[in-house]
Amino acid sequence: MNIFHKVTLQSMKKSRTRTIVTVIGVILSAAMITAVTTFSVSLLNYMIKGATVKYGGWHVEFLDVDSSFGEARARDAGVAGTAISENIGYAELKGGKNPNKPYLFIAGFSKEAFDTVPIELVSGRLPENSGEILVPAHVAANGGVTYAVGDTLSLAIGSRMAGEGRLGQHDPFPARNEPGKENETFVPQEERTYTVVGICERPAFEEFTAPGYTLITTEDTAAGLTAGSTGQTASLSIFVTLKNPGKVQAYIERTAGQSAYVLNDNVLRFLGVSSDHLFNMLLYSVGGILMALIMTGSIFLIYNSFTISLNERTRQFGILASVGATAGQLRNSVLFEGLCIGAAGIPIGILVGLGSIGLVISFVAEKFKNFGYSAVSLSLTVSGTAIAGAAVISLVTILFAAYIPARKAAARPVMESIRQTNEIKIESGAVRTSKLTQRLCGLEVTLALKNFKRKKKRCRSIVLSLSLSVILFVSANAFGSCLNQGAKRSVVNTDFDICFSSPKIDENELFRLYGRLKTAEGIKESSYQALMSYSCAVRAGDLSDEYRKYMGYENPDETVTLPMDIQFIEDREFRNFIESQGLSPEEYTGQNAKMIAVAKQKSDETKSGRSGLVNMFVGDSVSGSVTPRAELPGEVKGNPSADKEKQISITFVDTIPLDTLPKNSSDVKPFIFMIVAPWQLREQFVSPDAGEIMGLTFLADKPSQVTAEMSEMIQEAGIGTDYTLYNVNRMFEENRSILFVIHVFTYVFVMMISLIAAANVFNTISTNIKLRRRELAMLRSIGMSDRDFNKMMNFECAFYGMRTLLFGLPAAGICSWLIYCGMAAGGADVSFVFPWASMAVSAFSVYFIVFITMVFAVGKLKKENIIDALRDDMA
Repeated sequence: MNIFHKVTLQSMKKSRTRTIVTVIGVILSAAMITAVTTFSVSLLNYMIKGATVKYGGWHVEFLDVDSSFGEARARDAGVAGTAISENIGYAELKGGKNPNKPYLFIAGFSKEAFDTVPIELVSGRLPENSGEILVPAHVAANGGVTYAVGDTLSLAIGSRMAGEGRLGQHDPFPARNEPGKENETFVPQEERTYTVVGICERPAFEEFTAPGYTLITTEDTAAGLTAGSTGQTASLSIFVTLKNPGKVQAYIERTAGQSAYVLNDNVLRFLGVSSDHLFNMLLYSVGGILMALIMTGSIFLIYNSFTISLNERTRQFGILASVGATAGQLRNSVLFEGLCIGAAGIPIGILVGLGSIGLVISFVAEKFKNFGYSAVSLSLTVSGTAIAGAAVISLVTILFAAYIPARKAAARPVMESIRQTNEIKIESGAVRTSKLTQRLCGLEVTLALKNFKRKKKRCRSIVLSLSLSVILFVSANAFGSCLNQGAKRSVVNTDFDICFSSPKIDENELFRLYGRLKTAEGIKESSYQALMSYSCAVRAGDLSDEYRKYMGYENPDETVTLPMDIQFIEDREFRNFIESQGLSPEEYTGQNAKMIAVAKQKSDETKSGRSGLVNMFVGDSVSGSVTPRAELPGEVKGNPSADKEKQISITFVDTIPLDTLPKNSSDVKPFIFMIVAPWQLREQFVSPDAGEIMGLTFLADKPSQVTAEMSEMIQEAGIGTDYTLYNVNRMFEENRSILFVIHVFTYVFVMMISLIAAANVFNTISTNIKLRRRELAMLRSIGMSDRDFNKMMNFECAFYGMRTLLFGLPAAGICSWLIYCGMAAGGADVSFVFPWASMAVSAFSVYFIVFITMVFAVGKLKKENIIDALRDDMA
């Protein structure tokens, strides 16, 4: 250890308070950087593990290859493992409703394939031999054909042919006689019989454009179709797991040739090697913003600390330079101080960061299961790379903050440093105060004002430090507020927890199922409803001016046809709704009853400044004709058939009694137009062209358990039509969990930023007071009482606070506005809320922290001996 290092350590020991506060700032900075990097790694690891469990650990699948290709891939040096699936062939799906999926595709899994590719069973078990088969549930849900465990399937297995070429799962089913494409033909080759032993979810490796529903059996070992004995004509699919997934693109380019392949993007995107970089960009950009805020606060804290340290050591540097110390040696002395502070603060900060983020993760892990992967838990992942990165970032922050004042100190002339003539440079009259101020405020305030004018640089440092703290606090709160606002608007309340809907179920079958499902344990309320698609012809003059302008209707007498829905609800629910609206039940029930409707237009110009709903029609009622319609985007086109037309009278209200059934529609409309009617009128509107959907809704105590029980009931009931069973509560619970997680991380982030800001202020003010040690001792030596002394210091507190709020609050408001603009530009549904509350908190905190710091620093000075303080050469 050389003499410069010894002198540096002695200076650090002499100024213990400043050193300790600086170390605390480094600890907070390192803790926050460690927390951000560790949480990013933990979240990424959680996503990778969850995706692997759900979609499989394979990285690329080669389709329709032979056994020699599979053997070559197994011998590749970069391959960790392979799994083989035999492409047994296609069979026509009789009675299928999806024109783009007219086939069943039979895949024969090897033992390795069952281990590599996850299969989520709904019921039953996995096949154990080549005579047993597993049927995916979307054959019923999407294809409209239902199979049950125990059924026997006799299938004509064959190939899809286009000319001389054989087509596979990677080749979508083309439309017949499509121009530019050769007609596809199905060539049956053999009969096979299978026993259904299980129902599973849609296999993750099946592409959405695949022409066949994938049924899974075991490989046909009796026919010699294993990986080592397959004939050259056998068609296989090879699932390849790489040792280094990052090289998947290079591996494909080297080995694929003309073979079709499918990437496991659901896993690869979290490894950063797929074409989908959205998640990684989001994760790293948010982490980068947080890191920038943390480093900004940390750099300012450490920079102030070292600037003050150099003010203390100015004369010391001058003496060292006078006896031969070079500029490089002086600069290295300051950097050595930074390394010492880093060596003390960074390890503790890393441990604090790991402990704090581990506590936060354990607190929110259960909530992640509600909107992430339920099969895995979010856990703390300690990455050596992440910790090393946090340490390096913290060290770079310290050295960067120390280098600027170190360079200034090394470049200062020797005699100027010894005499300290550069500390206070004033001109005649620069510290003069008005006589009125002296008379009104007294000597104490006059001395404080002269001090501000004489030491402008130090005062600016304190004000800038305080202003930055205000900006960081308000900006962090504004960022969190925008996140919370966006999350809250995604939380939607609904009238039901569980919903069953079907577009083709018979009314009698629906009520039989309704009687069965509402007996499930935990059901509190239940109801039924139907939804039909109609069109309504009205005069353009009846529409609001805003809607007419939007659609371009210039002639108010022209007739326009608008798409609308009709919701039929229980007669009891409808009657309660009528009475709640203050309407006559007799007028709105019966054969010639009036209709109730909600007609609202989406508008971006509401009083709150956000998008909202305004009335679509001018009056409170309208008369028009309605006809059944098919789904058409925008305005209904064509002339509806006259024999299906009905004349109705509509009264408009502002709300609907029950939430409607979920409905898949290509209709994107700038308005909401829906009639609500009692179930007794449903028969009058039934039409094949109305696209009716009927459904059941339930409120339950434990929606997840009830949904599982209902699923079994529906399977036992043998419902053969296309249907959907929604756990709506789970969808909304995801939003509530996201909101909870955002709240936790927002508050933790704001708290940590606030601690850094407070440490910054405390360090700056306390050390500046210490630098005035001789000046304040001189005032006490000439008879200034404690009361007058406190009055002077209180005025300084008020002055610092006033100047801080004058500069800090406007800058904080601008930063809050910029944060809002950035989030709004990114598509977030947020509105700007001026941060009055956080500004009030920051204003109070500024005065409080300044006052407490002043009391602490001045209290220490009062305990010192006046003679010792006057002899001090530090200031």
